[in-house]
Amino acid sequence: MTDSTMRVCYGGTFDPVHNGHLAVARTVRDALSAQFALLPAHDPPHKGPTRADALQRAEMLDLAVNGEPGLCVDRRELGREGPSWTVDTLAELRNEHGNDVPIAWLIGADSLLQLASWHRWRELFELAHILVVDRPGAAVDADALRLQAPEVFAEIAPRWRDPGQLADAPHGGFACVPMPALRPESSTELRRRIRDGEPWQDWVPPAVAAYIVHHGLYQPAAGIISASSTSDRP
Repeated sequence: MTDSTMRVCYGGTFDPVHNGHLAVARTVRDALSAQFALLPAHDPPHKGPTRADALQRAEMLDLAVNGEPGLCVDRRELGREGPSWTVDTLAELRNEHGNDVPIAWLIGADSLLQLASWHRWRELFELAHILVVDRPGAAVDADALRLQAPEVFAEIAPRWRDPGQLADAPHGGFACVPMPALRPESSTELRRRIRDGEPWQDWVPPAVAAYIVHHGLYQPAAGIISASSTSDRP
């Protein structure tokens, strides 16, 4: 029998993974009773030397989700040649899970505004639901979205659902999941704190902090941090 539990996928660089990422994963997992996968994008071709490489980022993710029920790391984008287009990743997942299993791709509100710039973005809805996390003080506002990203709004407006309704169909919906509290963490600020010798270890799980220290990641002697990426996710 096919397992029809919803799959939620959360793609990103995770350079490094931090407690904010994990809070999002837990909130969505619990809200949707879903299996939740974090998918690290592969190495950007012009990355700065202080960024962790693909293997290190995946290993930190493994440490972060160890012992977390319903959370896992999916490394498929690390082994694929070429850019990490979301539509290709979702096509692989759809082929693996079949036509009936609900799959959702989780993005941030900033990425939602840029969705029309993603590779073959309209096809995403033929493969999965699109899910956004509403952050306190920064909820997805339909009127603002209509003004700032009219193409995206026109696509998602008839698809807007309550999060609990997404499990009723395998793909094609759009929903927002509210976060219960504002999170301070960001990978950019975390890297800056490490580089500048400011307190940072309480922003990551202890095993991830130990890994960063052991490997000397994000230190100033390594060079300048780059934000480039070869995926269609900012």
